[in-house]
Amino acid sequence: MTFEWWFAYLLTSTLLSLSPGSGAINTMTTSINHGYRGAAASIAGLQTGLGIHIVLVGVGLGTLFSRSLLAFEILKWAGAAYLIWLGIQQWRAAGAIDLHTLAQTQSRGRLFKRAIFVNLTNPKSIVFLAALFPQFIMPQQPQLAQYLILGVTTIVVDMIVMTGYATLAQRIAAWIKGPKQMKALNKAFGSLFMLVGRAPGVGKTRVIVVPDDVYPARR
Repeated sequence: MTFEWWFAYLLTSTLLSLSPGSGAINTMTTSINHGYRGAAASIAGLQTGLGIHIVLVGVGLGTLFSRSLLAFEILKWAGAAYLIWLGIQQWRAAGAIDLHTLAQTQSRGRLFKRAIFVNLTNPKSIVFLAALFPQFIMPQQPQLAQYLILGVTTIVVDMIVMTGYATLAQRIAAWIKGPKQMKALNKAFGSLFMLVGRAPGVGKTRVIVVPDDVYPARR
C-alpha cells in the first residue's frame, strides 16, 4: 500500500467518523452525564466494537451480512430496539448536574459494555467496512499487513473524532445552570437515540452486494 493510497483512506475514514451517528450520540450523552472518565470508557467500548467488526470483515463475515438479507435484518432490528431502549432510558434520566459526583458513582465498566453493544448491533458498519476495505487493498501486496494498517487507521481516527465529540459535549454541559436544563438536554439526546433507532424502519431495506473479486487472494 502506497502512502497516497493510505492517505486517501485516512481522509475517507475521517469524513465517515465525523458523520453523526449512534456512536457520536452515545459519546456525547455519556460525556455530559458521566464526565470525561465515563466518556473515555465509552470511547474505548466503541473502538472495541469497531475492532470486532474489522476482524469479522477480515475473516469474511462482512460478506455474509452484505449478501444475507435475513442476517442483516436480524442484526439491524436488534440494534434498532437497543437504541430505542437507550433513548427511553436517557429521556427518563434525572436532571443531575454534579458531573464529578455522578462520574464517581457510575460504573465505567457498564458504560464500556454499553458502547460495545451500540457498535456491535450496527450492521451498517460491518457491511460498509466489507465494501470499503477492498477498495484500498492492493492484491499484489500482502493482504494481512494492509488490513492491519486500514484497521488501525480506522480505530485511531474514530477514537480522535469521538474524543472531539466528548469535548464538545463538555462545553455544552458548562452552559447548564440547573436540573431542568440537564433534564431537557437528556430528553433531547434520548430523542436522538430513538430517532436513530427508528431509522431502519424508514424506507426499503437494501443489501450491498460485495463482488467475489474483491477478495482475489482467497481464490
